[in-house]
Amino acid sequence: MTDTEFSAAVREAETALRDLFPETPLQFNEHLSAKYKARIYLKREDLTPVRSYKIRGAFNFMRKRMANGGNGAKFCCASAGNHAQGFAFACRHFGVKGRIYMPVTTPQQKIAKTRTFGEDTIEIELIGDFFDDCYKAAKAYAEAEGAELVPPFDHTDIVEGQASVALEMLGQLGEEKADIVIMPVGGGGLASGMTRLFHGTEGAPNTLRFVEPLGAPSLKSSLDSGILTKMSKIDGFVDGASVAEIGQIPFDILKRFDSSVVHLAPEGRLCGTMLEMLNVEGIVLEPAGALTIDALKGFGTEIQGKTIVCVVSGGNFDFERLPDVKERALRFEGKKKYFILRLAQRPGALKDFLNLLGPDDDISRFEYLKKSAREFGSILLGIETKDRANFDTLLARFDADGIRYQDITNDPIVADLLI
Repeated sequence: MTDTEFSAAVREAETALRDLFPETPLQFNEHLSAKYKARIYLKREDLTPVRSYKIRGAFNFMRKRMANGGNGAKFCCASAGNHAQGFAFACRHFGVKGRIYMPVTTPQQKIAKTRTFGEDTIEIELIGDFFDDCYKAAKAYAEAEGAELVPPFDHTDIVEGQASVALEMLGQLGEEKADIVIMPVGGGGLASGMTRLFHGTEGAPNTLRFVEPLGAPSLKSSLDSGILTKMSKIDGFVDGASVAEIGQIPFDILKRFDSSVVHLAPEGRLCGTMLEMLNVEGIVLEPAGALTIDALKGFGTEIQGKTIVCVVSGGNFDFERLPDVKERALRFEGKKKYFILRLAQRPGALKDFLNLLGPDDDISRFEYLKKSAREFGSILLGIETKDRANFDTLLARFDADGIRYQDITNDPIVADLLI
């Protein structure tokens, strides 16, 4: 398919999408613009009916099947998140039957939302603990029942649908041209679709940048190796973008880029960005939805005075995760630490220890790990403070007082067991 043919297909998809929802807004953000001394726009894909861009690709895939004599066809997908919700919404729109395979561990809140979007057109099958289990089941169902398996990102029709984000954005910018567009990358459907639409299009941005979670750099790893590379282990915290392997079709589009244009967002820093957008702007973002905004922290003076568009990919955030988000943000910022202490078992020892704390040091966790010790007790201690520099002062007091301690904040094995 030529670039001209691709652009025409994207325009057709974008026009058809207006039957479902209006263009998502491109909003100038005063807070971020002042903070980074630039003109920062947010492309608000968190404001689609399903609060993510995933509805675009699923709709376009199904629309094409229906146009090609697919009336009465059955569809299926494997997903525990945004793709499932976009798929369900499209099934209801077209009035077709769909089956969604989700892991058994999927939160009830996500299952309920998916059912709401699909109503009586969908069935949800809970199977296995991981996405791979669901994908195998969906593939087997498709083969046995002659159903269409709607992939989350690795298909030309999905890429075309996601590319409609770029088409809308260019129209909304009007005569103002973006200097930099920052796109999130998971499976790569959105980033590759937007990138291909921009190629050779009048008014396209001067520079493209991509951002992945630090714990799941599938695109960056593939660009570094020069071939599609599957990662053996990933951090799944950024669940909307944490994939072990970018799609083949997206990679074929993105492989011309140098890996230096892919920015990696540390999960803890990302949590701080989510809290900032919630507390300052009142915008609820899921971890993947905050990736491009978080990437601004790593650009330095490069973006000053420039027009930047950040694609905000989704806002499906379960507030039961908020305590974990706050915890990760504080630990990344160095404002919360965990220690194992050896505290003398004598009268007044605890009081003496408490006197070592500064006025801004707050004990968030205090738990005896070994209560039967006769001379010293092992204690799990969590401390939260307002300024990370306070820990230098506190640890100096520990040393001067002869308190034995071990900082386990960033010890993945010990911390996961005890915290």
